Amino acid sequence: MTDERDEVMAVKIGIVGMNGIGNNHANCYKDDELADVVAVCDVVRERADAAAERHGVKAYYSLKDMIENEPDLQVVDITTGGIDNGSWHFEPAMEAIAYGKHVLVEKPLCNDVREGRELVAFAEKQKVYLGCNLNHYFTAPAEKAKAYMDGGEIGELVYCLAKMGFNGGEANYAPAGSAKISGHPYFHMRAFLTHPFSVMRHFCGDITHIQTFSDRPGFRRSAGDVMVSINSIHVKFANGGVGYLLSQRGDAVYGLGGWWSLEVAGSKGTFCIENCVEKVSFWKAEKGIAAISVQPEPVVTDFGTNDFNRTFNNRLHAFLEDVENKVSQDQLRASGRDALAVLEYVHAVQESYELGGEVVRPHPLPPLHGDPLYLK
Repeated sequence: MTDERDEVMAVKIGIVGMNGIGNNHANCYKDDELADVVAVCDVVRERADAAAERHGVKAYYSLKDMIENEPDLQVVDITTGGIDNGSWHFEPAMEAIAYGKHVLVEKPLCNDVREGRELVAFAEKQKVYLGCNLNHYFTAPAEKAKAYMDGGEIGELVYCLAKMGFNGGEANYAPAGSAKISGHPYFHMRAFLTHPFSVMRHFCGDITHIQTFSDRPGFRRSAGDVMVSINSIHVKFANGGVGYLLSQRGDAVYGLGGWWSLEVAGSKGTFCIENCVEKVSFWKAEKGIAAISVQPEPVVTDFGTNDFNRTFNNRLHAFLEDVENKVSQDQLRASGRDALAVLEYVHAVQESYELGGEVVRPHPLPPLHGDPLYLK
């Protein structure tokens, strides 16, 4: 009897870093007919062994050993963390690419923008795919919203409003206990702003100018917490549209739209996604709309779910599809180049903050190449 997994040519995967995110990815792959996890790797032997037993695969304690002992391995999934949730990404990703393996990296791509630039350049040189888990726009509402845009129903971009962060408030505050967070002022910027920036860029294109007014509330100051947790960011897009991003890390409770909302308005219509996976509303800019007194009724598509975790399944599956289909580099979804773009934006936010709110122009991206990889 033929195994269905053989029929769909499942992609052979090794996962590096078997803490929470690594096991989350492994669980997602179990449900995916395109995925065949063959090994897990962690420098903490007990963690690697426990994950290997849990997922029924072989354990390794170094990436070199895993790659050299698994000759059919196609994809290395990097789910290590580190300072700002990204300082342990660069080294294993570079090592895997040097072996000619495709790489998927958890967000952020790196916590150092210079490493991110080097990583993207090396993946292109080695002619392998480099993807990043920019999972927040791999949703049904985002797909519906993109269809509005692609169908011409939004028109010329006027503005983009993004709100993304964590609910909380002073009563819920507790200082971070992890050394990867405590004492790092830019943790929220570097660890989280990748997500809202990636969503804004997905819908509205490249950002050319960034200005931020960022701070931390009094209760963080009193606790000696140095994290710059409130970020009010104004941007200009290459296409002439303007945008605003508000993000905070549990310093208040969000109002309308919840913890995650995105409103994109154009000359012909406006859409708003609420809570990432839940629903999208669309307002058509028709002739005769009253300027102030009457708000047109939206078309609301409610997807009947609040299960954010499915975004991981959707994004990981998309990467495997792209690997299996051998897409050209410019067609790779949530690519390393895309992740580098938002890393550049985060770096610009940090720079603007350090300059007291001056406008900063993000570092330009490397040229986009659409050549296929000519993989066997």
